[in-house]
Amino acid sequence: MKRMLGFSCFMIAVGMFIMLFLENVFIAIIIIGILLLVGYNLFCC
Repeated sequence: MKRMLGFSCFMIAVGMFIMLFLENVFIAIIIIGILLLVGYNLFCC
């Protein structure tokens, strides 16, 4: 279950990274970084 949550967080972060090219928002960068870290930790551990 942790791997599935990690993968979904990682994919949400990838989708938000694509959104970043459409709108440059500072809060989006923070959310992308948090989701990438959480997704990586949950998927790999």
